[in-house]
Amino acid sequence: MKKYDYLIVGSGLFGAIFAYEANKIGKKCLVIDKRSHIAGNIYTEEIEGINVHKYGAHIFHTNSKEVWEYINQFTEFNRYTNSPVARYKDELYNMPFNMNTFNKLWGVITPKEAAKKIEEEKKEAGITTPKNLEEQAISLVGKTIYEKLVKGYTEKQWGKKATELPSFIIKRLPVRFIYDNNYFNDAYQGIPIGGYTKIVEKLLSGIDVKLNTDFFDDREEYENIAEKIVFTGMIDKYYNYKYGELEYRSLKFETEILEEENYQGNAVVNYTEYEVPYTRIIEHKHFEFGNQPTTVITKEYPENWTRDKEPYYPVNNDKNNELYEKYKELAMKDSKVIFGGRLGQYKYYNMDQVIAAALKCVKEQLN
Repeated sequence: MKKYDYLIVGSGLFGAIFAYEANKIGKKCLVIDKRSHIAGNIYTEEIEGINVHKYGAHIFHTNSKEVWEYINQFTEFNRYTNSPVARYKDELYNMPFNMNTFNKLWGVITPKEAAKKIEEEKKEAGITTPKNLEEQAISLVGKTIYEKLVKGYTEKQWGKKATELPSFIIKRLPVRFIYDNNYFNDAYQGIPIGGYTKIVEKLLSGIDVKLNTDFFDDREEYENIAEKIVFTGMIDKYYNYKYGELEYRSLKFETEILEEENYQGNAVVNYTEYEVPYTRIIEHKHFEFGNQPTTVITKEYPENWTRDKEPYYPVNNDKNNELYEKYKELAMKDSKVIFGGRLGQYKYYNMDQVIAAALKCVKEQLN
């Protein structure tokens, strides 16, 4: 008899939900995490009375009533609406691209005037078959929006010039001909009051958890401790890079406490010019309408991933997706392990998508 029914590698949303549901029906679970804390990338830490999103801004949004009701068992959400501001040099623009943005760019007032201006720029560019991301973006929104709000940000995000990036990365750029700065169109949106860590604490209540514990440091022991493994790390690493490395992007975060009440007036400000090395500054108190006397900000720098860095999101281009399919085939033949989450399923998931994927996995494995 094995000591546990399930070993869950990673205490982020996917692993924690699986552990919670398995525990609920009497399965014995051990959750391990190489970090010193639970909750994976949604971890929030209280600093100066402010819940700081340690691994970048996490704004919960979903159209799924099932997902919304599920997560609301563990927390209460506030009414935060994501309305980021884009800064290009000393100009500020509303995101997503909407009538406020177009008014600031061109002085247009009506949707008809804005649409006409964009069409004029698209026609002037004369791009019929876009050969790269730059041409694709210009063919969608014209040169002005592309140069001020897309180009620099995208090049920083991907670590490559827009002319070197494939056109399919940008299939569409949402353009809204209304005066509305709400970034997400989803029916449900907000930030958990008191931070995300509390959700995972509730999910993992009564379950064995070991932190500062890397599966790969003692792989043989952990492979034999449970009947099955739920693995939320990198699928290619699990199989010792048998077919080669999948590509990931990494991030670096610089967090500062500032002795002022309000640094930038918004939770998220994107820096869209290439010369500014970070993509955005997050001012965490604004997620929960804080009025603390100090503030905490985080600058976010995209980086190329190497094996000594944290992988934050997959690079889902054709080459990588083909390689992932080989690993997926291996996984399908492997009855011992279940892969989940962004890294395990090599997919750019939002939080609600992780929850939906975890609940689907739970249904398949536990019912």
